[in-house]
Amino acid sequence: MKVEVDLNLCEANAICVGLAPKVFELDDDDVLHVIVDEVPEGLEKRTRMAIDRCPKAALREV
Repeated sequence: MKVEVDLNLCEANAICVGLAPKVFELDDDDVLHVIVDEVPEGLEKRTRMAIDRCPKAALREV
């Protein structure tokens, strides 16, 4: 699975970082980054939870 962030929608609430810190990261400027090319199999459930819980719907599975 792959995931991407729409930076035009993201407000850096960091819910995704809290749910899947090995997949998402906020930099010092509060810009969200997906830090893996492919989500590891063991992290897919938490990543999907992060996508579903994003308050701005800025994340999507691709």
